[in-house]
Amino acid sequence: MSSQSNLVNVGRITAVYGVKGWVKVHSYTDPEENLFEYHPWFLKTKHGVKKIEIDDARPHGDAFVAHIIGIDDRDLAAQYTAADIAVDRELLPELDDGEYYWSQLEGLVVFTRFEGGERQRLGVISKLMETGANDVLVVTADAESIDKRERLIPYVPEQFVLSVDLDAGEMLVDWDPEF
Repeated sequence: MSSQSNLVNVGRITAVYGVKGWVKVHSYTDPEENLFEYHPWFLKTKHGVKKIEIDDARPHGDAFVAHIIGIDDRDLAAQYTAADIAVDRELLPELDDGEYYWSQLEGLVVFTRFEGGERQRLGVISKLMETGANDVLVVTADAESIDKRERLIPYVPEQFVLSVDLDAGEMLVDWDPEF
């Protein structure tokens, strides 16, 4: 089984669907149907990580419904609701330079440039949010931050995001610490 540190969240099971073990699925992939190109899935449940396979899926409203092999009952399917769907990082396609998966950005330490070129630590990227215009970084203060504020910074390369250094675990932004 894949190590948990090598897993990347690509979706979430949100609810049961019907009485025959189907579940509602929200995809984080782009395009959303790419979620079903990755096998196997690893569900991150409150009881640990469980490897599953899907044998059928289809669009349903603004999400999808899917059937988990071996789960043919609504009550059994219910144990997987609110579980993140992860896949082995090696299954994901390589990105072009300057493109990143959200999982690569989460956990980076965020600095902003201050007058005189000095850097100030704003915090750590705790998650990203998808909005209509652009993605937004949620930067949570940590023990070394300049203050204890959470900041929402638009992920707009060259305008607000100046550089990303995955090896150093850092992102440099152009963001007024007062915001």
